[in-house]
Amino acid sequence: MPVFEHGFPFDPAYGRTLDRLLALPAPAAPPDFDAFWQARYEAARRVATAPAVGPQEEERDGFRIFGVSFTSVGGLRLGGWLVLPADGPAEHGFVVGHGYGGRQDAADAVPLPLPRSAAILPCVRGLGARSRRPGIPGEADLHVLHGIESRHTYVIGDCVADLWCAASALLELVPELARDTGTGTTGVGEGTVPGGAALGGGFGGGLGYVGESLGGGLGALALPWDDRFACGQLTVPTFGDHPLRLTLPGVGSGEAVRKYRRDHPEVTDVLPYFDAATAASRIRVPVLVAPALFDPAVPPPGQFAVYNALAGPRELHVLLAGHFEHAGGEQEAKELASARQRFFAERLPNL
Repeated sequence: MPVFEHGFPFDPAYGRTLDRLLALPAPAAPPDFDAFWQARYEAARRVATAPAVGPQEEERDGFRIFGVSFTSVGGLRLGGWLVLPADGPAEHGFVVGHGYGGRQDAADAVPLPLPRSAAILPCVRGLGARSRRPGIPGEADLHVLHGIESRHTYVIGDCVADLWCAASALLELVPELARDTGTGTTGVGEGTVPGGAALGGGFGGGLGYVGESLGGGLGALALPWDDRFACGQLTVPTFGDHPLRLTLPGVGSGEAVRKYRRDHPEVTDVLPYFDAATAASRIRVPVLVAPALFDPAVPPPGQFAVYNALAGPRELHVLLAGHFEHAGGEQEAKELASARQRFFAERLPNL
């Protein structure tokens, strides 16, 4: 286990060895967990996202970067960035999530995991430079509590839908990324969405998802239901194993939820619907997870619970630390980038 000097009043490794972390199970799902998420997915697929692309903002690393906006559930207009190959058509497609620090530009995602790729980099509602909205707090500790009184109003559910709508926008803007997948496997049944795609089947199956921290947790919640994604990569994912997280102190958004629960014990009836580890047990596509052994913001036990629960092909890339600057951090980032590139090169064949 790593040993770092730190000033936290708790142990960011939580006293757990790698063996113990790899033995953590996922919490049991509520009886209507699948139906809840399938209904939300179906609603998101029915949204006419009406994507709009702004002028080119920069070009670097073999990619052109544009501003983009699209409509998500509830009619909310969100912003972000569209990334296209500098030359030639796109051969791969990605949706790239962001952490609770928000996304201020495209620097966190460009270059993309593979060359000759297209991607949408959405700012989920309330966060980042382009999706701040009245009525939705932009600070992590407040955002994570927004609407938490009910599973139907909790902002995390809408943020997951923002990712699905971002995927719809990307496929509309870069139609060569769409693939005919035939019969769907999401279980949501047939239906029609704007542009003629079929719910639970039709077009898709070729996208990759990349998410870190908040984006990792949202990705775990999004991937089980959307067969437009062929694979995903999650780094230090949050929202894993809520029952355990509520017992672990920290400095991230989870601490805000832990404190909220002291005065609102009824929140324990809401959180099971937003458990990334529970959702991971429904993911069938290949996923590469990079959890950390030491992390003051997202407790490692929750991160490893996500990996442990994965139902499909899985790969593990262990980091020494997450959300913590340390001497080996730069080298760890390079090694993860290399692993990510190899993973997607093997899982996302050229169009």
